[in-house]
Amino acid sequence: MPASILVVEDEPAIRDLLAVNLRHGGYKPLQAADASSARRQIDEELPDLILLDWMLPDQSGTEFARRLRSEDRTRGLPIIMLTARSEEGDRLNGFDAGVDDYICKPFSPRELLARIKALLRRAAPDTSDEPIDVDGLRLEPQTFRASGDGQPLKLGPTEFKLLYYLMRNPDRVLSRAKVLDGVWGDHVFIEERTVDVHIRRLRLALQPSGHDRLIETVRGGGYRLLPKLPPRPAERS
Repeated sequence: MPASILVVEDEPAIRDLLAVNLRHGGYKPLQAADASSARRQIDEELPDLILLDWMLPDQSGTEFARRLRSEDRTRGLPIIMLTARSEEGDRLNGFDAGVDDYICKPFSPRELLARIKALLRRAAPDTSDEPIDVDGLRLEPQTFRASGDGQPLKLGPTEFKLLYYLMRNPDRVLSRAKVLDGVWGDHVFIEERTVDVHIRRLRLALQPSGHDRLIETVRGGGYRLLPKLPPRPAERS
């Protein structure tokens, strides 16, 4: 069955063009003109990915993305933001809202389809490996579960892949470029700053069990997953 892509775009001509390109790319397009109709579509059928316009008539795309990320059913739903905004601050605002990728208008159909393919590929966890444990933090690729000291942790698909990569490379300093290659692949669409955004989201997801302290920022180097939890600041002598 082809992957279903929900296009949330208020301009009918753009929405129809995107749907045509998605069909040609082998996907099943769904369409919504605003956040309210998109919500109804999602309640009726959960898509595999959302193409979300930044400006919608009833709610901004970033607000809608935050709402989706706050709900268990849609927390891990891949989202690509479509917008004419190209400033770095706007892109970072989109990532902070929980979107996985960001594409500026105008864009080529080939680029869009390549980004969709890349995001769908990395949204699916590797199901062939055994569980990994690092000082009470456990990752189960086969069941897409994460837990800290037995407490379930809620991770989005990108954060799951990011944590999987870090846990496979404990105590190694990994540059942002290295993380991009290991988590996102060797395509050229993702900027290095994206790593910082997802590291921040991963740390927030690990906070309930305190395992956010396993991720160390190495100044000028990148990031490292410590093999053992460091003591909390209050515990230091």
